[in-house]
Amino acid sequence: MQTELLATPVEQQSVKSARLILLFIVCFAGNMFAGSVSTLMSVYLPAVVKEFQGSRDTGQLNDISAYINALFIFGWAIGGFLWGLISDKTGRKTALLLSIGSYGIFTILIAFTQSWGEVMICRFLSGFGAGGLLVISFTLISEVWPERSKAVFTGILSIAIPIGIFSTGLLNYIVASWRQGFLVGVLPVLFAIIGYWMIDESSLWLKDKSEEELDKKPAAHLFGASNLRILIVGSVIFGTMLVGLWAIFSWLPTWIQSLSTTDAHKEGGLSIMFLGMGGLVGGFSSGWIVNLVGLRRSLVASFVVCFLLSFILFKTNNSFSTIIYAEIAVLALFFGASQGILSLYIPLLFPTTIRASATGFCFNIGRLFTAAAVLFVGVLVTVLGGYGNSLFIFSFVFLIGLLVVVFVKDIQPVQPIE
Repeated sequence: MQTELLATPVEQQSVKSARLILLFIVCFAGNMFAGSVSTLMSVYLPAVVKEFQGSRDTGQLNDISAYINALFIFGWAIGGFLWGLISDKTGRKTALLLSIGSYGIFTILIAFTQSWGEVMICRFLSGFGAGGLLVISFTLISEVWPERSKAVFTGILSIAIPIGIFSTGLLNYIVASWRQGFLVGVLPVLFAIIGYWMIDESSLWLKDKSEEELDKKPAAHLFGASNLRILIVGSVIFGTMLVGLWAIFSWLPTWIQSLSTTDAHKEGGLSIMFLGMGGLVGGFSSGWIVNLVGLRRSLVASFVVCFLLSFILFKTNNSFSTIIYAEIAVLALFFGASQGILSLYIPLLFPTTIRASATGFCFNIGRLFTAAAVLFVGVLVTVLGGYGNSLFIFSFVFLIGLLVVVFVKDIQPVQPIE
């Protein structure tokens, strides 16, 4: 006689919790390695240029750096949208693992390139994969994670890329050869392969896709009348924070130097350290902030504080003082928190069948304006009489985001956070 052993509810819950933790590990590691890959070329660029193009002066090196980084960001933006479409079509798990594997493979291939053209192609394609991962991982977590802890784990996931960026410096310190350095792409490829057995498909995506195929539920269209307004609102909210964040991040060291400091190099370096630490703490704590005051109030607070701190930082400091470090840290704290909050908020605005592609659109359309914003801060310096005035003008984008959050009350998350 054969006895069928059925798992108890406690055992079933334990298995489910273990699978969720494995999923989180794959998503966190994938984003962390993507952060590392995103800055890998920056730290090894002088050695790469020297091998392929000979010696270059600082000005030429800066031009090449800007060009190669732009290719990566452009690939990231395109990948963020197209991988979202792939995810909505083929499933979260498949798209997640393919995006991790693809940026890992093209990072490895850079180690074997023999020309500058090959480097640029691989760099673009690695950005394409990394951009998709960011969108899919937050979309998947938004669908499968328990409501009571979803905000917390989304916030923790949001700091994976900054940690990866930090680890690039450590890698550069340990591995001198740029070709050996790019072999770090082996790690995300291994995680993608192992992830095939470690994680499950989103049950919510499977359910909605099945109902759609059985004509129980009409197919949603990304740019259809019912979603277009939500898409615009989501893009404005995420894009305004992104534009303000990168404009300030990119020009903050230059502004510090413009304050006629006695030790500009040291003070600029410390400012960036406070910027980074504040961002990490803010992202990590964003979930608890949401659980404490609510999703909508968290968004309002992020935009309000970012605008007020920008005013204090850039309009009340005519010379350098140590209080600037504290102001930068608080500003970065809410910058970091906003990324965790928005990464939770945006995916939940859309129905499951278009969630990833809509999230990819909202996350990445602002990047097209970010490059222009970073450029125009420098252009406006002469017109407005200094970096502080120019940066403060760009901080008004936070008010645009704030107004949208406050006055567009009818657009709420499909799966509200308690």
